[in-house]
Amino acid sequence: MVFSSIIFLFLFLPLFLVSYFIPKKIKTKNIILLIFSLLFYAWGEPYYILLMILMILINYYLTILMDKKKSKRILILLIIINLLSLFSFKYLNFCINTINSLFSLSIRTVNLSLPIGISFYTFQILSYVIDVYRKKVKVQKNLINLSCYVSAFPQLIAGPIVRYSDIEKELVNRVTKIDDFYVGIKRFIFGLSKKVLIANNVSFVCDQIFNFGIVETGFIGVVIAIVAYTLQIYFDFSGYSDMAIGLGRMCGFHYNENFDNPYISRSVTEFWRRWHISLSSFFRDYVYIPLGGNRVNKVKFIRNVLIVWMLTGLWHGDSWNFVLWGIYYGIILLIEKFFFKEKSKSKINNVITMIIVCIGWLIFRETNFNELLVSFKALFFVYGLGNTESLYYLGIFSFPYILAFIFGILISFNLIKFKDGLFKDVILLALFVLSIIAITVSSYNPFIYFRF
Repeated sequence: MVFSSIIFLFLFLPLFLVSYFIPKKIKTKNIILLIFSLLFYAWGEPYYILLMILMILINYYLTILMDKKKSKRILILLIIINLLSLFSFKYLNFCINTINSLFSLSIRTVNLSLPIGISFYTFQILSYVIDVYRKKVKVQKNLINLSCYVSAFPQLIAGPIVRYSDIEKELVNRVTKIDDFYVGIKRFIFGLSKKVLIANNVSFVCDQIFNFGIVETGFIGVVIAIVAYTLQIYFDFSGYSDMAIGLGRMCGFHYNENFDNPYISRSVTEFWRRWHISLSSFFRDYVYIPLGGNRVNKVKFIRNVLIVWMLTGLWHGDSWNFVLWGIYYGIILLIEKFFFKEKSKSKINNVITMIIVCIGWLIFRETNFNELLVSFKALFFVYGLGNTESLYYLGIFSFPYILAFIFGILISFNLIKFKDGLFKDVILLALFVLSIIAITVSSYNPFIYFRF
């Protein structure tokens, strides 16, 4: 089940909100939230819900034991258990295929599909366990509360990665005021419209060009496709984060922001402070700083940056293009650190940053290295300027797609602003109606981060 579906919007969500706001006690609200969250997850993962429940139980009991005995060994055991679960489902076949390729072997792969959201809830569990050991948070002795933290449906499928420390108090004491609920609804609608009206439309353009063939569409085609994907991944993921934050706000939770206008950045360093903030901060606090961060010699600093970015790449998927993507950013960030210490606020820096980011998204999207090479050749005019007739044939210049591009670019660069008030509320209502119409008339509703 996804947020941008009729069954969620007009069945699941209304039933949840009615059930959630009838009782006044937080304990009862948490039970209801947990029940609906498990139903939400079971809708798409009827078997893997058992895996999530098992991981919650293991971490619940062993974390209490770890805290009681102050045992580093139990901490290590918990880290191994959680990472082993993630590795088994997400990376085992990737490793087997790599070994087979390198050594000409024929080891059989395992028939395991990737559980939805496993990367997100595994990292949430790890942050809780590590922070308990570090004495940053108190161990949670209420199983319902911990289960709510891990499985709460607003952020379960695609984040943001919520730290336990951010909602520790709200798990036991929260109040949803009318103003908060109203803000949550508006945030949810804004995210829904970003996903449905912009991401879905530019996604169609991107897929059409890549599926048709970059060789035929040439330079113009690959540029349009890359820009389309750059808009798609931002509005897809930030739209989902907006919806998650809005739903959390309706329930009394205040999740941290996950995006902060990343495409206005004037350096790649700044871009990664603004993009997927919850993931960047996770790797910073639980990998980069424990490795020594930047308080080490130059060689170790370079090592730390490359390790973090290789892991960041691998977190996104079981393919070598993600590793390449991570190394690509690690190298660029090191270049910025050592050679461009003075950050200019010139707009040309924004253009340069966006070119780097767009190339990065091309690497990110193309899991096949041969196809990636073809796309890079197209960028250097190897296949010519492009066949405009082919592009027209694909139907990508229809009014809805052009409109999605225009508004996508305007919103990405923070060129459209509405002050809070009646006019903004009317706009949001219109966007909600348009989103519902779009969902109803189209079955095309892809979501990139489901595979992570």
